[in-house]
Amino acid sequence: MLTEQQTRDLLFGLEDPFLHKTLQETNGVVEISIKEEKSHVSVKIALAKTGTSEQLQFQQKIVQLLKDNGAESVGIRFTELPQEELDKHRGTGGEGTDLLSPSSKTTFIAIASGKGGVGKSTVSVNLAVSLARQGKKVGLIDADIYGFSVPDMMGIVKRPVVRGESIIPVERFGVKVISMGFFVEDNAPVIWRGPMLGKMLNNFFSEVEWGDLDYLLLDLPPGTGDVALDVHTMLPHCKEIIVTTPHPTAAFVAARAGAMALQTDHEILGVIENMSYFESKKTGEKEFVFGQGGGEKLTEELRTDLLGKLPLQQPDWDEEDFAPSIYAEDHRLGQIYGDIAHKVIEKLS
Repeated sequence: MLTEQQTRDLLFGLEDPFLHKTLQETNGVVEISIKEEKSHVSVKIALAKTGTSEQLQFQQKIVQLLKDNGAESVGIRFTELPQEELDKHRGTGGEGTDLLSPSSKTTFIAIASGKGGVGKSTVSVNLAVSLARQGKKVGLIDADIYGFSVPDMMGIVKRPVVRGESIIPVERFGVKVISMGFFVEDNAPVIWRGPMLGKMLNNFFSEVEWGDLDYLLLDLPPGTGDVALDVHTMLPHCKEIIVTTPHPTAAFVAARAGAMALQTDHEILGVIENMSYFESKKTGEKEFVFGQGGGEKLTEELRTDLLGKLPLQQPDWDEEDFAPSIYAEDHRLGQIYGDIAHKVIEKLS
């Protein structure tokens, strides 16, 4: 029959599935009760999070461990670690880094738009790459869970690997990337309700081994739906960049995303006007395909800055280095993205 001390020693060696610290380090063994006549062991365990699938797996691990060492039956109760205990172990870098911890030094930048089709994801991937080119440690979450496109846009063919209980993001062009697209087979549709999307998004923050990041960019779904609301709730100090086209209607709709940011105390870093014009290679003449003035109108309404205007132009790429949406550093648009990245760094410093 197990004694209380033997039980404690066994439990001390287990790791909290979220913090990746032993229960001894987290003071996670709260109570132990032994009923010798029934060979019953009852324990109370504190974890970083409760009510998750990870808790269920951890519970099964505890039951098996204690039964293998002499317990006939096992009872387990779970509670959450107190905030002061969480703060000791989160945001310390490497495994167990929790980007949502108040002690995290990572700056979150959400790329938002009022409607789809304005090139928000193109802006997200190129801004992330441009920040990395300027020596910053950058991560990118493809938070457009229904319309994920980042892996394809960046030419990513690998999938994340799992190390221990952490997911290792895929790195491309110096940017660490995680996307729903990595977890869906054959481009299958994602038919989920809001709470499931929120859980997946939370996992992207807490279950991925990001390491030390200067910036974590989030390519948000268009509009002001469930995922955008979850981001505003999870990240109270997030910065935002609003993407629009020059068309007045696009700017009008984009203002809703900006208003949502302001209402939730998110700081708007600025506006990027995409598809500003098309310039003919033959004549040099500019055609304002989607109209003019949308970016300026939006900056006035949101009382922020216009970070840059991006014309319509195809990136150059080849089969050997397939990345259909990434502009080279010396490409005309690559240089514009470099200027935008520089402005973002200046604003955040």
